[in-house]
Parts: sequence; C-alpha cells; structure tokens
Amino acid sequence: MKNIILSILLFSILAYSSGAAQDSPYLWLDDYDSSNTIVTRIDVPDGYKRVNPMPGTFAHWLQHLPLKEDGSKVYLYNGKEKNSQNHHYAVVDIDRSERDLQQCADAIIRMRAEYFYSLRKYDMIHFNFTSGHEAKYRSWIQGHRPKVDRVRVNWVKNAEVDSSYEGFQLYLDSVYMYAGTYSLANELQPVEDITKMRIGDVFIKPGFPGHAMIVVDMAVDKDSGKSLFLLAQGYTPAQDIHIVKNPNDDDLNPWYPLDFGDTLKTPEWTFKKDDLKRF
Repeated sequence: MKNIILSILLFSILAYSSGAAQDSPYLWLDDYDSSNTIVTRIDVPDGYKRVNPMPGTFAHWLQHLPLKEDGSKVYLYNGKEKNSQNHHYAVVDIDRSERDLQQCADAIIRMRAEYFYSLRKYDMIHFNFTSGHEAKYRSWIQGHRPKVDRVRVNWVKNAEVDSSYEGFQLYLDSVYMYAGTYSLANELQPVEDITKMRIGDVFIKPGFPGHAMIVVDMAVDKDSGKSLFLLAQGYTPAQDIHIVKNPNDDDLNPWYPLDFGDTLKTPEWTFKKDDLKRF
C-alpha cells in the first residue's frame, strides 16, 4: 500500500511540475517571438528553398530557435565580451551559465535536452560522462545525484523528487561538468554519406580540446539539387551560442555548401567530412 501511495505521489508531482512544458518549446524565455528566429531572420540565397521539416521534430525546433537582435555581441560566461566578434552571424537568444560550463559539446547537449524537456519526454534525456557512466535525467528527477570519485561514478539518492525546470538546469550543469566532446562523440552515430546530412547532425572532433558544431538549418537548390547548411556553436570558454559565419564565401555567408570537399573550414575550427555524426 505504501508503494502504491508513493507511486501516485510521484506521478502527481511530475504531472504538475512539468505542465509548463506545454506552453512553449523554448522554456528559458518569458516571451517567445516567432518572428525573430533563424527561419525568419536568415534568408536563403537566391534559387534555394529552405528545408521544411515536420512541426514537433528536433529539426523544426532548431530552425525556430530565437535570435537576439541584429548586431548583438557574443559574451562569455563571466559577462565579458568575447575577444573575436567577427566570427558570428547571429546570436541565439538563450541564457548562459555564470560558470564556465556550457562550452561547445555542452551547447549541443543543452539544445537536445531542452527540446525533449519541452515535450516532457524525460526518458529521452540521457548523456554519458567522459568516464562512460550514463547520466539519466529520469534518475535525477527521482532524487539520485552523481557521486564522483576519480573515474568511478555512483548515483546516490540524496534529494527530493523534482522535475522542475530549475532542477533540470542543475542536471544539465552536472552533465556539462563531466561530459565533453569525447563522451558525446562516442554516443553519436557516424553519418557515412555526407550527402544525407540532416538538420540536427553534428560535426564533432573529440579531444582535449576538441570541438563540436550543430547543423541548425538547411536549404536546397530546386534545379541543381545542391544543398546548403547553417552551423551553430558554443565555444571555450563558455559563451553565448551563436550562428557562425562562412568565411570562405561572401555570397553564401552564413550558409555553407554541402559539397565543401574533404575539409570544412569554419571561423574557429576545421573539420573533416568524416566528422559528421548523428543522434
């Protein structure tokens, strides 16, 4: 009987505290402006048509990320301006931690987790630490917290049941602290044929340091069939997530051609085409 009562109580708490997830897919904002997003602010080049994924998908969610006003600067976690202000095309309107945690892989983790949290698909929110141990958000909700001893991680129940948005952000901080490009790269699946790129795919080079960027939009030339894509990144030290420029082609900027060759040169990192992976 006691177990039944506890189960009912847990269900009630989860249902109540996650109700806000129905209100907006971008829960960090008090007021989401659908006219100020990637799809409304960044035009596609002449002859191209933007890919139109189904509403409710991660691809659609990324395309409609809110942007800060034109000309916004990129700021670091400590409030200081990033030294290089000529590498970004637009800044995503999403908060940044006051700690040096949300870096490149973490920015991708943040967006993926925010998407599933907005849908209340809590079981889909799970990432691995660099040690290989899995960090499940569902376990965090139930009060389990990681106890890290060098390379050993034990999850210990020492907190109350909590699926609030504030608690969700604390979970993400924990993931940022113990995850990175190495762990994220091991979770993702290689995209064997780059011509099959999708919105939401990730260019990632694992390492210490490594780097990761995510495809947030795509467009196709209806006549030639050629494709373009947009890239967003966080960086080190932790800073605003932003859409990067294409320094290689002023006519396409900020779009990148899918037929870029064997290497992809971005303002602050160079990837190989084999570095493309997928959730």
